[in-house]
Amino acid sequence: MVDIRISRYVTEYRAEILKNDLGKKITVPFPKGVDRFVQYGASVKADAVYMSMYQLIPYDRLREHFADQFEIPLSSGTLFSFNQEAAKKLEAFESLAKHKLAVSDLIHADETGININGKLHWLHNASNEDWTWLEPHVKRGKEAMDAIGVLPEFQGILVHDHWKPYFQYESLHSLCNAHHLRELTRAFEQDGMNWAKTMGSFLSDLNEEVEKLGGEFNEQEDRIWRLKYQ
Repeated sequence: MVDIRISRYVTEYRAEILKNDLGKKITVPFPKGVDRFVQYGASVKADAVYMSMYQLIPYDRLREHFADQFEIPLSSGTLFSFNQEAAKKLEAFESLAKHKLAVSDLIHADETGININGKLHWLHNASNEDWTWLEPHVKRGKEAMDAIGVLPEFQGILVHDHWKPYFQYESLHSLCNAHHLRELTRAFEQDGMNWAKTMGSFLSDLNEEVEKLGGEFNEQEDRIWRLKYQ
């Protein structure tokens, strides 16, 4: 039987205070990282950040979660400070991830609208098989992309949805077939363009065949599928 155990445990540290022959007090040091009368351990912080940042649980619901499940009272300010502490520790990762993406051979880029404090922002994404960077910005276009700092340094193949600001970067451009399929479906279903359905089927079949062959055609397969496309 597989089960889980939910519990809170508290560790109390006591430091002995000694006095030498001259009357000087000597206090035994606490373990590294124990520097407050009451503080939360790494597992509490990690769970709170995970639930907040990855599972997107609001602070009020998180406070209920810790109070109900662990009998640990946490304020919204404390939960916010956990996220800030995690962000501070990830600064080195930010520089590394952006550099790895900027010098890679291929990245996918996109942006989507999100709500931050009741206002529209844009969550920008740059990713490949090994690295992903997500960053919000009040702008959607090149001003935001320049500020984030990945695309201005990138010289490889940039996969995107044909949005004009991406073409302002001097990289090779590849258009996203997921967006193509979405637009072709719209053209067939709403505009009655039968050719769009045929093209969509072709792209889906092509993708399936490329995956079967490990991601790359040989010269003969390449010629066959180019003829089908034409």
